[in-house]
Amino acid sequence: MRNILIILGLIILAALARMAIVIIPASGMMAELTPVTPGQCTALDIGPGTEDITVNPASGLVFVSSDDRRTGERGGIYAFDLNQGDSVWEVSGDAPADFHPHGISLWTGADGSQRLFVINHRAGFDTADGAHAVEIFDVGENGMLSHVESISHEALLSPNDVLAVGPRSFYATNDRAYHSGIMASLEAYFGLPLSSVSYFDGTDGDMVAHGIAYANGINISADGSEVYVSELLARRVRVYDRDVESGQLTANRAFAVPTAPDNIEVDERGDLWIGGHPRIFDFVAHAADASAMAPAHAIRLNPLTGETETALLAMDGSLNASSVAAMRDGVLLVGAVFDGHVLVCGTD
Repeated sequence: MRNILIILGLIILAALARMAIVIIPASGMMAELTPVTPGQCTALDIGPGTEDITVNPASGLVFVSSDDRRTGERGGIYAFDLNQGDSVWEVSGDAPADFHPHGISLWTGADGSQRLFVINHRAGFDTADGAHAVEIFDVGENGMLSHVESISHEALLSPNDVLAVGPRSFYATNDRAYHSGIMASLEAYFGLPLSSVSYFDGTDGDMVAHGIAYANGINISADGSEVYVSELLARRVRVYDRDVESGQLTANRAFAVPTAPDNIEVDERGDLWIGGHPRIFDFVAHAADASAMAPAHAIRLNPLTGETETALLAMDGSLNASSVAAMRDGVLLVGAVFDGHVLVCGTD
C-alpha cells in the first residue's frame, strides 16, 4: 500500500511540474496584453467561422474557409476581391454535400492554372478516424471552384491545415493523435507532443514529421525548400528542410512566438503572418459560450531571424479567437474560429 501511495504521489508531482513548466506558459494566462490596432479596421461579413484565408497574389482575390462549428450546418468557401470593394460571393457550390471546410491552400501550376485544396471533416468536426478528406478544386473565373476529387489516406488522422505542393500532392497537419478517452485529455491538457504532419505524394500518404504539441497551421517558403508548422501548445513555429523529390521533412530550427499560433500565411517578402490565441483558456471559454470574449492576435514572424512583431491585438470583441492572418499590399486580413466576419485593416 505504501509503495502505491508513493507512486501516486510521484505521478501527481510530475503532473504538477508539467503544468508549471509547460501548460501555464503555453496557456498565456500570466501574459500581460496591450491592445494594438493597425490603422482603420472594418468587419467584412462572410459566414460563420472564418477559419482560414489565402490570397491569390497575382489577382488579389481572397479565399475564405467558413464553417459553423456550433450548429454543424454545411460550410463553404467564399471569395472577395481586395481591389474591388466589399462584395463577397460563395465559390464552393460544387463542393460535396457534406462539406465542413477547415484549412485551405492555393496551388498555382507552371502554366498559371490553379487549384484550391481544402481540409473537409466530412461527418462534421471532431469526429473519429476516417471521416476526413482533402477536397481538390479547380479554380475558374471569379474564383469559382469545380470539384476534382476527394483524397483520404491512413495518415490523414486529424487534419487541421493543408499545404498544396502539386496538382494532387499535399502536406497536412494532424493536430491530435487521440480523439477520445483518457489519452485525448492528457494530450490536450498536458501539451503532449503527439501530433504530426502527413504527406500525400499523389499516390500514397505517410507521416513525415512527429513529436509536435498540437500541429496546426502549415505553409512553405517561396522556393519550396522550407516548410513552416505552427505548434500551438508550445507557442512556437517549427521550420523544416524539405526534400523536394521525396517530400520528406527534416527539423531545422524553431522560433518562440508570443501567442498560441494557428494558421500561417506567407507574404510577398517571405515573412510569416500568423493568427493566434494569446490566452488559450479565454479561447476555450469562447468556444463554449459565444458571449465570452477571446483576444484576437495577429503577428508577423521573420523565418530567418525569428523576430516577431504584433500587428493586431484586439480585446474588445471586434474579433474573437483569431485563427489566421494574411498580409497583401499593405492590407491585413484576420479571420476567426467562430466569428462570421473578417477584419480588413489598412496598415499604411
